[in-house]
Amino acid sequence: MADGMRLSARIWMPEDAEQRPVPAILEYIPYRKRDSIRLRDETLHPYFAGHGYAAVRVDLRGSGDSEGLLQDEYLQQELDDGLEVIRWIAEQRWCDGKVGMIGISWGGFNGLQLAALQPPALKAVISVASSDDRYADDVHHMGGCLLGDNLSWASTMFAYNALPPDPALVGPSWRETWLQRLEHSGLWLEHWLRHQRRDAYWRHASICEDYSALRCPVMLVSGWADGYSNAVFRMLAKLEVPRLGVVGPWSHKYPHLGVPGPAIGFLQEALRWWDHWLKGLDTGVMEEPMLRAWLQDSVPPTTRYEERPGRWVGERSWPSARIQPLRLQLAPHRLLTESEERQIGANPEGNQQSNPEGDPQTTHRESERESEQKADPKAHEASQYLHSPLGLGLFAGKWCSYAASPDLPHDQRQEDGGALVYDSAPLDEPLEILGSPSLLLELSAECPVAMVAVRLSDIAPDNKATRVTFGLLNLTHRDSSDAPTPLEPCKRYRVQVALNDVGYAFPPGHRVRIALSTSYWPMAWPAPESVGLTVYPGSSILTLPARPPASHDAEIGHFGPAEGTAPSPSQMLSPGQHSWRVIRDLETDVSTLEVINDNGCRHLSGPDLTETKKALEWYSSRGDEYDSPRGEALWERSLTRGDWSIHTRTRTLLTSDSRFFYLSAELDAWEDGKRIYSRNWDHRIERDLL
Repeated sequence: MADGMRLSARIWMPEDAEQRPVPAILEYIPYRKRDSIRLRDETLHPYFAGHGYAAVRVDLRGSGDSEGLLQDEYLQQELDDGLEVIRWIAEQRWCDGKVGMIGISWGGFNGLQLAALQPPALKAVISVASSDDRYADDVHHMGGCLLGDNLSWASTMFAYNALPPDPALVGPSWRETWLQRLEHSGLWLEHWLRHQRRDAYWRHASICEDYSALRCPVMLVSGWADGYSNAVFRMLAKLEVPRLGVVGPWSHKYPHLGVPGPAIGFLQEALRWWDHWLKGLDTGVMEEPMLRAWLQDSVPPTTRYEERPGRWVGERSWPSARIQPLRLQLAPHRLLTESEERQIGANPEGNQQSNPEGDPQTTHRESERESEQKADPKAHEASQYLHSPLGLGLFAGKWCSYAASPDLPHDQRQEDGGALVYDSAPLDEPLEILGSPSLLLELSAECPVAMVAVRLSDIAPDNKATRVTFGLLNLTHRDSSDAPTPLEPCKRYRVQVALNDVGYAFPPGHRVRIALSTSYWPMAWPAPESVGLTVYPGSSILTLPARPPASHDAEIGHFGPAEGTAPSPSQMLSPGQHSWRVIRDLETDVSTLEVINDNGCRHLSGPDLTETKKALEWYSSRGDEYDSPRGEALWERSLTRGDWSIHTRTRTLLTSDSRFFYLSAELDAWEDGKRIYSRNWDHRIERDLL
């Protein structure tokens, strides 16, 4: 780099590249190319090299085997380094001067961010599971609410940043570099918590601030179980460059490794993209629909799917004129179509549709509706009070699924008892949606700070409830996340809650459900104090993006089988464990979600390293005591070769009361069994309308 720091790269290339230069493909991330994700890298980059590209995998400054310090995400130093890396690659004799970038998550982010800086050699980008908006649509916040994944992700990077480079590669300087990382990498969570609204910190490197700055072609990829699918739809609509979007059923993984399945031949699609934009070949890739998406079929709820049934559909442009809003009016406990609403208005005595099949559940439900309407012909305009249990959300799953553990949402009936629930009548015909549902909600709150969680579910005839999508809104952010304002207690507000984009097919006989709650812990950190809402369903409307079937859908999704190169040999020395457990202590009234992500112990033959990696997380609360939420993450990692070994232990704890967040952390490091570093942190951070 310009300041003398050296970044470490691993490069695969065709054997004759120095005689016949080729385009290059860069992945630029902090996840340790030599050990942590070595095997994943080896399914991807040799494949590109085998098809005529130089594949370059670089550890960010301060990570893996690179020098320097990594002190936060997407700092200007990272972007400046990235520009130098691209320029360096383009100047090498094995490169023909054209560079593409590929990356998932962090690498997807900085691919977009570097493209917006317009380095001349960067000709195209594939961005997987990333976002254009670091505040509104990343692991930190959702609808102005603080996500539990914010703590989880900060703890992950706390553990990564405590690891040294490999002495076998960097030589004797490894120990000095390690000690600098331990001392100076910092506690990122403390910094993030000091930016609770969408300020300049989050606007930096958010390409949504100026979409026009991005001028090279972009392929955008995500999955419905991933946390970043919204960004695909938003960028397809906002960017002005040639672009394609692919959204499958997957979690936070490359699609050739995609779970839930089906995985696809993503690397073949990537080659079609690179061959078109970096080699000028006619691959037909730009003749595909702008958006290809997996329309999910209805399935019973469970926390892990190997395969998610459905079909591929396509749209030539986005937004698509084919997708029309379907509006459903909220009424007490019901979702009404326009015709049902008119029928109630014209026939207040409650003479509803007959029940020709005599279904006892339907008969009972219609009898209840008739009683309501006879008592109050305008019952659908009445108000309803909502005050959810603090612990509602224990079965919500993870904001961003990694599919390594059972982290998808469970049967929502276990949450709906503490929510306001609105059901449609059983559907007479299939209802397919693609895009972002939204809820216009009229409400008032008892306190200045409150949140609302909105869940859209598919209710089967046996009453099992599968969550389709959801949205969160910190009601102080109802008008702006840049300048949130407190609520005036008991004042009525009309707010718009956007739910995550989704593709889903509701079958005939199923019902559509909206469930509202005042908490969703630990998906989101609770409000500062216990607060109830008054909801006015008669002034509230659910809008669904209804998509009619299209004849051209049959031509979509002819992806090849998943391919990839075989990684180098490795051996599991002890198995891992991945589980989620909900623990209710009825004596103390404490509810806890325990997450175990233990990757076991693995020996990597290439660098002759043995690696262990284990993470434990606990999220708990007591009754309805709003000063009791507690999130804790514990990581242990080790690297061993011969008589050299290192071990690190990091612990992060976050609690709160009505005024402050309380953050404590510990970092300990051992070399050859002797502890060589220990440090504690304690911070008190004022809550900012959160």
